[in-house]
Amino acid sequence: MLDLLPHLGTWRPAASGQLCAVATVVGTAGSVPRPVGTSMLVSETGEVLGSLSGGCVEGAVVEAALEAMRDGGTRREFFGYSAEDAFAAGLTCGGGLEIHIEPLGAGPGRLRLDSLQALAGRHPAGAALIRRMDAGGRGAVVVPDPAAFRVLQSAELAALLGAGGSAGAGRMLPAAAAQLEPLLRGGRTGLIGLAPAGECQPEPVSLLVESRLPAARLLIFGANDFGAALVPAAKLLGFHVTVCDARPAFAQQDRFGAADEVATAWPHRYLADQARAGRTDARTAICVLTHDPKFDVPLLQAALGLDVDYVGAMGSRRSHRGRIDALRQAGVADGDLARLHSPIGLDLGAVTPEEVAVSITAELVANRSKAAGLAQGSVSLKDASGPIHHYSRNHQDSSHHGRNHHDSSAGMPEPEEAQWT
Repeated sequence: MLDLLPHLGTWRPAASGQLCAVATVVGTAGSVPRPVGTSMLVSETGEVLGSLSGGCVEGAVVEAALEAMRDGGTRREFFGYSAEDAFAAGLTCGGGLEIHIEPLGAGPGRLRLDSLQALAGRHPAGAALIRRMDAGGRGAVVVPDPAAFRVLQSAELAALLGAGGSAGAGRMLPAAAAQLEPLLRGGRTGLIGLAPAGECQPEPVSLLVESRLPAARLLIFGANDFGAALVPAAKLLGFHVTVCDARPAFAQQDRFGAADEVATAWPHRYLADQARAGRTDARTAICVLTHDPKFDVPLLQAALGLDVDYVGAMGSRRSHRGRIDALRQAGVADGDLARLHSPIGLDLGAVTPEEVAVSITAELVANRSKAAGLAQGSVSLKDASGPIHHYSRNHQDSSHHGRNHHDSSAGMPEPEEAQWT
């Protein structure tokens, strides 16, 4: 649902106050296009915002949503592949989707469209939504500040868990806190189940949590052709992008205008200042594209001393070896050096700055996937086996420090006389 918030303001049914329902993926089996938490809004006239499967089941979901709006009830629908019924709605990829459908409304316990519209206004700064998904309940709690939310202090969540803050709901709160708060603070999506102790429940209380934190930062050091190509590529991945270079004539070029911030400063001093100000964290990525030892060595020494997600540096293998020797002499431990992605990027055969930007962003995605415990690497899908999509509720937790990768290299050739020496 949170992915739809930026588009609510321009979606005509929402602007005109139409009755709407939300359909959400709450269960998956086998190969499916989208993960748990993916949502689609359906208006009373059948207009849709978003999609659940890329077209396989949307028509049937719209019909079920229209029925839900007519009778006011929630429902669950399962869609899978049926070889026997060629006309049944299902997924041609062979997987299965369980869809929860709930009308939006203004009544007690209802998820409200105006609450979603208010949440949309602060979505880039962080927001979360906790929704009741089991047959025994409905409604949602809007969380404007996921990092500060405390489950045990929330009367709204106690009410959502059951019967206006009943004893059963009270007994569920500690278990809810243990599961909800890590998801909220990690900016992740997950479906959790809770059963009140000592009470007979037909099914566990089920909560869908969607949390988004402010955009992770990508610090690009080096106002050159490669940095200019990396800025828009990183923006597509949702990073808050900063370009830093000590040379005003390079940093102040118009081609870096798409960056969120441009700084003219010595790189290692700028990074140290940002760290002291609390503007780096375990989700921050650092790409060193300067390829100049007087910048690179002190900068990498500072970067590898921080708790950040990714540190990568451009250069040939010869320059990398020299850089490693200089960092060891500066006192950087081998364990920290192992975190350095150098030469930077996945091995895609990249040559042009734009291709190198793809190589670097591919490694950022692979590093994030490995942090979530998912399979990763640069193997072509056609040469691999197993699931295509490796969804995990931890997918957005990027606090892991990745191992060193081989060159994509900035796509440059391997010989010692290569451009990057």
